[in-house]
Amino acid sequence: MELLRFLFRSAPRAVGFAILAGIISGGCSALLLGIISLTLSNSESASSNVIWLFAGLCVVVPVTRFVSESMLMRIGQGAVFEQRLKLSRRILDAPLRQLEQIGAHRLMAALTDDVSSIAMAVLMIPLATINSAVVLGCLIYLGWLSWGTLMVVLAFMAVGIFTYQLPLLKAMQWLRRARESEDAVFRDLRALTEGNKELKLHRRRRAAFLDESLAGHAARYRDQNVFGQSIYIAASSWGQILFFIVIGLILFMMPQFKPTTPQELTGYVIVLFYMMTPLQVALNGVPALGRAAVALKKINDLGLSLEAEPAARAGAAAPAASWRRLELRGVTHTYRREGEDGEFKVGPLDFALHPGEVVFIIGGNGSGKTTFAKLLLGLYAPEEGSLRLDGTDITDEGRDDYRQLFSAVYSDFYLFERLLGLESDELAAAAREYLSLLKLDNKVEVRDGALSTTELSQGQRKRLALLTAYLEDRPVYLFDEWAADQDPFFKEVFYHQLLPGLKARGKTVVVISHDDRYYHVADRIVKLEEGRITPAPEDFLDADGRHELAAAALLPARPEAPYAGGRIEPEPVPARPEN
Repeated sequence: MELLRFLFRSAPRAVGFAILAGIISGGCSALLLGIISLTLSNSESASSNVIWLFAGLCVVVPVTRFVSESMLMRIGQGAVFEQRLKLSRRILDAPLRQLEQIGAHRLMAALTDDVSSIAMAVLMIPLATINSAVVLGCLIYLGWLSWGTLMVVLAFMAVGIFTYQLPLLKAMQWLRRARESEDAVFRDLRALTEGNKELKLHRRRRAAFLDESLAGHAARYRDQNVFGQSIYIAASSWGQILFFIVIGLILFMMPQFKPTTPQELTGYVIVLFYMMTPLQVALNGVPALGRAAVALKKINDLGLSLEAEPAARAGAAAPAASWRRLELRGVTHTYRREGEDGEFKVGPLDFALHPGEVVFIIGGNGSGKTTFAKLLLGLYAPEEGSLRLDGTDITDEGRDDYRQLFSAVYSDFYLFERLLGLESDELAAAAREYLSLLKLDNKVEVRDGALSTTELSQGQRKRLALLTAYLEDRPVYLFDEWAADQDPFFKEVFYHQLLPGLKARGKTVVVISHDDRYYHVADRIVKLEEGRITPAPEDFLDADGRHELAAAALLPARPEAPYAGGRIEPEPVPARPEN
């Protein structure tokens, strides 16, 4: 069984010892049954030795059961913990493009439901081990009482196991289908939470989403689970029927063919009834084990589909801030755009970036600006061409180190409640200064390395994301439509204070923007159309012949915002009421 192999890989000796303890517990339980049966049939045989043996077994059975269950529980939970962390590491190490193709809903289903299914099944393993040992002990005792009776029971058990396996295979098929349907349910639940505002505003969309998408996928998941579980229940009931048939044969047919005393019949029936409950418990655990097998396969399949990049070095030093040139040479990337049959190609891209400059990336929607930025930051690996830093190609092994040059605030940013990885003695003081500049000091505080709240408007949350980027203090900053959610006051602050302030500190800033009235802030403008940098007139080609438009040549220059002492000095801007 795959689940047992999963546990044995985690702690082989401990698992073996726990299973052995379960077998001892089950065997001693069967031995207790023998003592009880013998004493009932002949009360005079209860000598002092038998009484002491009975007392000893009454202690051994629960102790060994506790040892087996507690050990396997700890091992199982530890294995689940490691599996969740392992999968999380694989997700973090995997190329971003592959994660986007897999889909967040499948990743969440694996991290939550699949791992939980494995955890539930792990709890069933000790019960299955102990009860299987009880059944084996009962069969041994039954054989000691009567070989003929044992043969009849084994024959019916063989029929039961064979007839149980056939529906078991069918049930597993339904459970696998249910697990596939669950991915669609997770996708709908994600849409329910992330698209809640849009659903509230459109009654027909909301009704269609509930009645057609969510209800349809959830109903299919429900029905497939019901079919699979029903087959398990029917198979278990069939096994119970076979047991009652065996008991009936022993009670009513055996005396017709073989002289049997009432005491012998009592012993046979007690053994069979004692064996029935453990067997039923073991069979009832099969559905949980089946779901866990499906879940483990899904996780393993997902792990294979996550082609991991070379793992990041733990505790690797931050990259040096001194660099001279970063460039894309003939870089391309191809993907399929939503609603289109063909593929969209970004590139070939030839682009160079230098320290201390502000570069604007402009272009229409769908022109490839965000993909260009992901290639520049090393989030996408080039399909063709090369990404170079100071003349050295960035390979897969060095891509994670290269990414440490950048801080970014994307349009679909995620805001962490804790300032993870930014622990320092000056963190709180620096955070207070930036919160004041961003007009958030009366709403948010930094306490013990965490933001006091993130329950703010979208524009305010984006300012908090900017705060995190400032505190990271990386050599290169990328802002993807940062000002799109800001009011005119903060657009002025962003373009006329924050960007010049970063430049004055020697930072390189790349801004994806549609705000053409602020293009004069940039040192250079790079325009993308249909995935390519548009050719510039020869007068505006840089020294390398790259097609990079100089903003100063296109728009009149504007003085930079005041900057002193390495800190941003606020420039007078129109007053605005607090949010």
